[in-house]
Amino acid sequence: MKETSFKALISVVCGGLSAYFGVIGVPLAVLFAAMCIDYGTGMTKAWVTGELSSRVGVLGIIKKVGYLTAVCVAGIIDWLLISGLKQVGISIGLSYFMGLMVTIWFIVNECISILENLSTLGVPLPAFLVAMVHRLKVVVDEKGEEKEE
Repeated sequence: MKETSFKALISVVCGGLSAYFGVIGVPLAVLFAAMCIDYGTGMTKAWVTGELSSRVGVLGIIKKVGYLTAVCVAGIIDWLLISGLKQVGISIGLSYFMGLMVTIWFIVNECISILENLSTLGVPLPAFLVAMVHRLKVVVDEKGEEKEE
């Protein structure tokens, strides 16, 4: 019974957050998953290379919290821009653009870090995958700069 109640609670919370965040909900979930995978592969790499340290692990968690904070700041900027423009009668038809771009940028960075960790662990990686992830970062950076102009 407890397990069913817990699952129901998680479903309600996730559904509520998804409805509230709308378009940015799925990318935030992907970012969270990528951060967890990166942390896991990073800790594994540190263990294998003999560099495992609780201080480094805590700093990694603080860095991940910083990522989420940056996404929140981008969301606040989105809200300010959209609300401010609405007040003067302008509708731009976008919501959470900055938040979405920042989230995608962090996802790509996490993917690069995961691939670097796996490479250090000796996992053979297809060159096209590494090249594609690096290219994604360049494209996201370029698109973000285009929207600033």
